[in-house]
Order: sequence, then C-alpha cells, then structure tokens
Amino acid sequence: MGKITDALRKAAEERIERLDKISRVKEREQLIVRKIGDSKVDPRVIAYFDSKALITEQYKILRTNLLSINKGKPPKVIVVTSSLHSEGKTITAVNLAVVLAQSTKRPKVLLIDADLRRGKVAKYLGVHSTVGLADILTGAAQPADALFNIDIDNLTFIAAGSSPENPAELLDSENMKGFISAMKMKFDHVVIDTPPIISVTDAGLIAGQADGVLMVIQAGRTQRGIIQRATELLNQAHSNILGHVLTNIEYHLPEYIYRYL
Repeated sequence: MGKITDALRKAAEERIERLDKISRVKEREQLIVRKIGDSKVDPRVIAYFDSKALITEQYKILRTNLLSINKGKPPKVIVVTSSLHSEGKTITAVNLAVVLAQSTKRPKVLLIDADLRRGKVAKYLGVHSTVGLADILTGAAQPADALFNIDIDNLTFIAAGSSPENPAELLDSENMKGFISAMKMKFDHVVIDTPPIISVTDAGLIAGQADGVLMVIQAGRTQRGIIQRATELLNQAHSNILGHVLTNIEYHLPEYIYRYL
C-alpha cells in the first residue's frame, strides 16, 4: 500500500505542478482576443477557403521558403510591401498569415495592418473593426482592444484603425517599436502589411524594425526600373529583403500534375 500511496501522491504533485505552469503562462499572456463571427472573407483569400487549391499550394511554398531561412531560426517579423498600389500585397499578406497559422505546429500568428492611409485587411476579412494600430500608437486604445480573430483560433488580426494625420510619424515612433517588441513576445510569427515603398516612406520605416521584407510585384505591370527604385529605398532603410512574390501570373501545368492534384 505504501508504494501505491507514494505513486498517487507523486501523480497529484505532478498534476499540481502542471496546473501551476499553465496558470503562470496564462498570467504572462494577458491578451484577450475578440472573436468576430459571421465574417465574409474575400474569395481572393483562397488559403482560407481551400487548403488544397493550387494557389494555396504556392503560398505554402512561400511559407516553406521563409521557414527554412537561417536553418531553424526563420524571420519572425515579416513586412509585406510593394512598389506601387494594387499589386496584391495585402491579399498576399493575408494568405501568407493563413498558411503560417495552418502549419503543423499551429503557431500563433499575428497579421498587422500598418497601412494607416488605405488599410484593407479588415475589408478583405469581411469584418468591421473601428479600433486598430493607429489607435494603439496614439494611446487611444490598448492592444487588447484591437486584437481580433475570425474562426482560425491561432490567427489574430489588428486592423489599421482610425485615419491619423501623421501616419509616418506614428510608425517611426517609440510606441511602434515597443509595440512590435511586445507582439514578438506574444506571437510566433508577425506579418505586417505596409503601404507601397515608392508612394510613401511608411514601409521603409517599419522595414528597418522587422526581420525581413517580402516585396510583391504584379507580373506584366510593374516596370523593372520601378522595382529597382523600390529595392534602393528598402536598402536605404537597412532592411533585409527576403525575396519577391509575383502576382497575376497565368500559366498552364502539365496534365499529369493536374491528375495528381
């Protein structure tokens, strides 16, 4: 009986220790994410609707390439930008965030809409969110007031929020730096959607604070000289360009690949 009693006591102590660890973790997190139901996600966020779609597979390849950088220590904070407007950067950022969240280990992923001038993340998610990054940076709201998700529990969003008069100054502020540092502690991956690098200075300001930048290029539209200029601006901002994502590509796959898919 003594051995059984000791075993039961040891099991009880281990259970108490596990519960104590869980309690300490919850205390550290302290962030409550609001769930917004009845979302009407844009069909272009194909990774949300069909995890086996051909386009989704391309985003998964992008995910694999990003996670393989630095041999086990991939970039944690990733900025997504473009040279010009309407090249597909926001759709790319949202799809990338979705496939990151769908990874085998189900990491905690945060997508931040840092386009304080023309933010569209909330629109593409089909939700209405009046509080966002701008409100956090001005002190009008706390991060907990702006965090929300839809129906992917490990994928969290922050919308752009109110339209400020000084977006560049806010993004270059100590508040922004502190906010990014805090989110790095809370999430495994942070994806930041920014304005086009040539149009305004915002992307360059944030890129310098991130681990790397993805530049989205619309095939058949963006001229080589414009891409070179965008690259120069990112280099001037001391950013780490991880690679380029081509959008609006039309191609045909061999029939046997279609059969395989």
